[in-house]
Amino acid sequence: QVQLVESGGGLVQAGGSLRLSCAASGRTFSRNVKGWFRQAPGKEREFVAAISGSGSSTNSVDSVKGRFTISRDNAKNTVYLQMNGLKPEDTAVYYCAAVRALYGPGYLPTRKYEYDYWGQGTQVTVSS
Repeated sequence: QVQLVESGGGLVQAGGSLRLSCAASGRTFSRNVKGWFRQAPGKEREFVAAISGSGSSTNSVDSVKGRFTISRDNAKNTVYLQMNGLKPEDTAVYYCAAVRALYGPGYLPTRKYEYDYWGQGTQVTVSS
C-alpha cells in the first residue's frame, strides 16, 4: 500500500502562486507515474498533470499549460505542483494520485481509472 498526503493549498488572489506537495509513504512506487487531479464543486474530477517515474516526461491539460509545472524528487518521495498565474476557475480540491502499474516509456495516464492510489486532497481557492 502507499499513502499519499497533499499539502500547500490555501486561499490566494488571482495572479498569485501556490506550490502543492504530495508526500508518499509506505510502498512509495518511486519509479511509477504520479499525477495531479482536481475537482471543483459540482464537477467531475479532472486530470491536471502527470509525471513519469524518472521525472523526464510530463504532460498537462491545456488549461494549465504555461502556468502549472509538475515535478518530483524521488529521494524525498515527493511530487510537486507549482501553480503560477492562478485564476478563479482553478479553484478546486487538488488530489495527488499514483499508478501501481509500470507503463511503457512515453505513456502518461490521464484518466482517473488508471490511477490506483489517491490522497485526501487539498483545497485551493483563488479569489478574483
